[in-house]
Amino acid sequence: MSVLLEVDGLSKSFGALKAVDGVSFQLRAGEILGIAGPNGSGKSTLFNLITNVPFSADRGRVVFDGREIQALRADAICRRGLARTFQRDAEFPTLSVFDNALVGAVYGGRSAAAEAAAASALERAGVRRADWSRPAAEISTFDKKRLMIASALAAAPKLLMLDEPASGLSPPEVSELAALIRALNADGMSILLIEHVLPLLLDVSERLIVLNQGRVLAAGDPDGVVADPNVVEAYLGRRGRHASAA
Repeated sequence: MSVLLEVDGLSKSFGALKAVDGVSFQLRAGEILGIAGPNGSGKSTLFNLITNVPFSADRGRVVFDGREIQALRADAICRRGLARTFQRDAEFPTLSVFDNALVGAVYGGRSAAAEAAAASALERAGVRRADWSRPAAEISTFDKKRLMIASALAAAPKLLMLDEPASGLSPPEVSELAALIRALNADGMSILLIEHVLPLLLDVSERLIVLNQGRVLAAGDPDGVVADPNVVEAYLGRRGRHASAA
């Protein structure tokens, strides 16, 4: 498979704190690549640097679909085919569910067919049609997760970046989320996934990266990575392969 995303030596400091310190990796087209790590390891900051939301990197390169994007504005990056979700609910609470997805379509440059793109994205994400006219503030936590994914999908990305989508979900909802991620990937979507729920990462990821203190601690096959003694010591403790990283 061809390389869709290449991150090369990405770094970001806040004063004396090196939040991301020389991180490099590649994501292949059609792949689900998981990113794990303890709180404060730099996972979400890494997403911020890749997308330039809300800040850019101090050093390093981001090459997406064959072109460097680290100097582009966030909206230009999205329109090149890279869309993301966030750890916390990021919906517009007073807008309807449908209008939230519509915003994603317009932001992604799909103004000419925004309504069709929004409807298609909501259906792909499994958002119930009965909820489309409701204010986003009124839907459940899981449905807000689906809505965030739908809003990103409405931009027609080549790469979907999901930042802890399982946060706050029950085990059955996590299983539904895993099924949704696999279905999107089966349709050809490349996915970069940050998650604290380790069983979900092990279930859906083809490869796994573990960050610690802003650096790549281990990378490779998920089973091999979580068995790495350095990962066990720095991240998993002694709880074993199926522990949650919460």
